[in-house]
Amino acid sequence: MVAVAQTPSVAASAADMSSEDTLAFVHDPVAAFEDGTYYLFSTGRNIQLLTSHDMRHWSVPSEAIQTVPRWTHDSVPGFDRHVWAPDVIRWHGKWWMAYSCSTFGRNTSAIGLARTSSLAARHWDDIGCLICSHGSDNFNAIDPNFVVDDDDNMWLVFGSFWDGIQLVRLKSVLTPYAEGPDGIGWLHGADERLAVDSTFSRITIARRHELRRDGKHRGGANPIEAPFIFRHDGWYYLFVSWDYCCRGKESTYRVVVGRSRSITGPYIDKNGVDMLAGGGTPVISGDGKRYEAAGHCSVYNFNETDWFFCHGYDLTQGGNSTLIKRRIKWTDGFPVLE
Repeated sequence: MVAVAQTPSVAASAADMSSEDTLAFVHDPVAAFEDGTYYLFSTGRNIQLLTSHDMRHWSVPSEAIQTVPRWTHDSVPGFDRHVWAPDVIRWHGKWWMAYSCSTFGRNTSAIGLARTSSLAARHWDDIGCLICSHGSDNFNAIDPNFVVDDDDNMWLVFGSFWDGIQLVRLKSVLTPYAEGPDGIGWLHGADERLAVDSTFSRITIARRHELRRDGKHRGGANPIEAPFIFRHDGWYYLFVSWDYCCRGKESTYRVVVGRSRSITGPYIDKNGVDMLAGGGTPVISGDGKRYEAAGHCSVYNFNETDWFFCHGYDLTQGGNSTLIKRRIKWTDGFPVLE
């Protein structure tokens, strides 16, 4: 069973007129809606969860769920319970969760998969590792995002630094599965799961720098991560975060976007530059007043309104990461935050 844990929160101010909710220590937020309740999942020990009925006033559920499964510790040396960057999606009558297990600065990482029939149940059956990376790989298996294309195929976009943003196609399989001697919270017997479709080769869809002939990046580091693909008006929009997170007031995070008619790209920014060649139209960054930096976003349509979520390094709270929420308007085919 993958855990969803409690986290302290700060309620949104009733006087806040900027379409923002401020929550202490929210990092890499993703959202979901079920039966009148909004669920906000984020990075933290186990996985952090907050709920709301209006997307303004958030509460910490009283239920706390067990620890992350044992396989994660074996697959990722040094990983404990600090789970990064979950993502959730409703598909074919079930909720699916992907979550990241890694240690900072290394690409020995794994993306785990879990499933539940209802978010209100607080119970996730863990299905195991969906995809992993090792030191010899030129990608990093963290920061997952599920995407369903126009033909109802499921995809996974992910990646951080190394060769940038990766895309794989998933498939639904029926297979026997069991794990661990305790058996608590695990699937047994034949059951549905998602797996990487080996008939489609993993591809890179965005990076900061062009590759040299020797396969290394021009300019050294490739600070791009946290992809999220959102479908709108016949386009796939690829949001990514550039530069550096997790440094408090010294963070430099910012979000850019490109779009494509095909989920596999190419993703082109407003100036016609391919995101494989460092393209990206700015969406949000720090203003040096309230936020020093902002990034790791997710995008949704709730109640016929498009919403943008991310975290910002809040100068009013000592550089801690707090929730930013904005409505999106579309201008000349690209998102603008209100």
